[in-house]
Amino acid sequence: MGFLQRLKDGLKKTKEGFVNKVSNIFTGRTNIDDELFEELEEVLIQADVGVKTTFTLIEKLKEDVEEEEITEPEELMEYFQKELKSLLQNDEGGFNLDNDLNIIMVVGVNGAGKTTTIAKIAGRHKEEGKKVMLAAGDTFRAGAIEQLQIWGDRLGVNVISQQEGSDAAAVAYDAVQSARAKDVDLLIVDTAGRLHTQTNLMEELKKVKRVIDREAAAINAGVEVLLVLDATTGQNAISQAKLFNDAVDVDGVALTKLDGTAKGGIVIAVKNELQIPIKLIGVGEAAEDLQNFDPEEFIEALFSNE
Repeated sequence: MGFLQRLKDGLKKTKEGFVNKVSNIFTGRTNIDDELFEELEEVLIQADVGVKTTFTLIEKLKEDVEEEEITEPEELMEYFQKELKSLLQNDEGGFNLDNDLNIIMVVGVNGAGKTTTIAKIAGRHKEEGKKVMLAAGDTFRAGAIEQLQIWGDRLGVNVISQQEGSDAAAVAYDAVQSARAKDVDLLIVDTAGRLHTQTNLMEELKKVKRVIDREAAAINAGVEVLLVLDATTGQNAISQAKLFNDAVDVDGVALTKLDGTAKGGIVIAVKNELQIPIKLIGVGEAAEDLQNFDPEEFIEALFSNE
């Protein structure tokens, strides 16, 4: 099964919720009026698109009506899809792995799907012939090191770890040195799944990032920070993202569990409100269900009639 079909299947709840409600607004009337825009505004906000992004979309559509002299609601539906694509464009899915050593530091709260996301990224790049290493930098949560070690064994990749409760920055340091010595192409560093409100853990995260940046600069390694967000948490994910971004300058987002929400507008909100690229989206449990984000494919899958 191709990813577009997986995407269509995975976005079923969002199609049945958000997209059907939007479609009904455009197809259920004969003229474009204030009531149409008010209903659309309500549906978009309920679908986690966010107030700021909703207002942007509504204003754009009103401009389209004026400039293109649109009179039919169904024609406006086409412009709605175009405006969504426009908001999401310029997102380069996946990672820039052009250096001899490339480091992805993975951050996020517990329960967002951080560990399985790491395993899926590692598995995919190993299959592509890259030499991959994992670093068990979550020294805070009971069982986190063991969990990553199990994934490492399954995938056949080295895992650098210390004992539970040890200094996460020291793990990161060891991992970069080891990756360099072993000619690793991709090092993925796990971090403690902190709540964005846990100040001490956020400070530790900054320290881990400083160590990675310093060691990477010395050997010209590439560094990206990937934030894993659970799509089902809606607008709460936006608050998390803002705080993580303030702490460690997030380079991209992996949006997981999109198959578990009927809202789905969070994809648009993350991109528009935070200006952080969506790198990966997850629409299921299988390794193939985590893929590079493609705005065209995403909108096509959302609005397809299948």
